[in-house]
Amino acid sequence: MLKGKTAIITGGSRGIGAAVTYKLASLGANVAVIYAGNNVAAENVCNQCKDDFGVEARAYVCNVSDFDAVKKTVSEIKKDFGSAQILINNAGITKDGLVVMMKEDDFDKVIDTNLKGSFNMIRHCIPLFLRSSEGCIVNISSVSGLMGNVGQSNYSASKAGLIGLTKSVAKEYASKGIRCNAVAPGFIKSDMTESHAENPLLSMIPLGKMGEVQDVAEAVAYLVGAKYVTGEVLRVDGGIAM
Repeated sequence: MLKGKTAIITGGSRGIGAAVTYKLASLGANVAVIYAGNNVAAENVCNQCKDDFGVEARAYVCNVSDFDAVKKTVSEIKKDFGSAQILINNAGITKDGLVVMMKEDDFDKVIDTNLKGSFNMIRHCIPLFLRSSEGCIVNISSVSGLMGNVGQSNYSASKAGLIGLTKSVAKEYASKGIRCNAVAPGFIKSDMTESHAENPLLSMIPLGKMGEVQDVAEAVAYLVGAKYVTGEVLRVDGGIAM
């Protein structure tokens, strides 16, 4: 399905990002895994993709909130892979707290990584997509960006902003054959959600359980292959944001 194509996945060394990387590699895509700090985890993901699926896989350390660092990293990926046709913006952090208690730095860091980081990646990948005359962007948002969440004003704002970014990019580049969609996960079992294991919102999930990272990966794979879908937000949330 994706043989001969290259996918760039931010935050691809663990959790949802790793699951998405494995899924796209299983469909034949070469993968460029961008990570923030855990080189061992990133290399393990790459090695497994190469061993299991026979694709090319490389890891790149990059702070996605740094505009110039992203430009350099995308340039390195272009040099190594020749081009890229798929971008998955998954890198994200949380620094939770009630608004009245939240430090300015905690708000800024979440916005810078989750929202500006996605902008930086899109900004520098668009030229690659234009040269390839095709491109697919999938932004990992959140149901928190659709409905808000107590103690997550910064995270919810970043994920809501990501939805607006998704729709704007979709409109700007549809005529160029570039699609941009978003996936909005709900409560997914991962390192990031361990602290929410007893969250009362879990009882509000109609399907009665947390999702798996593979559920999100399947949704991403669908959007990557859905040639007539753009500007869409696909919830993977067990129905909590209905």
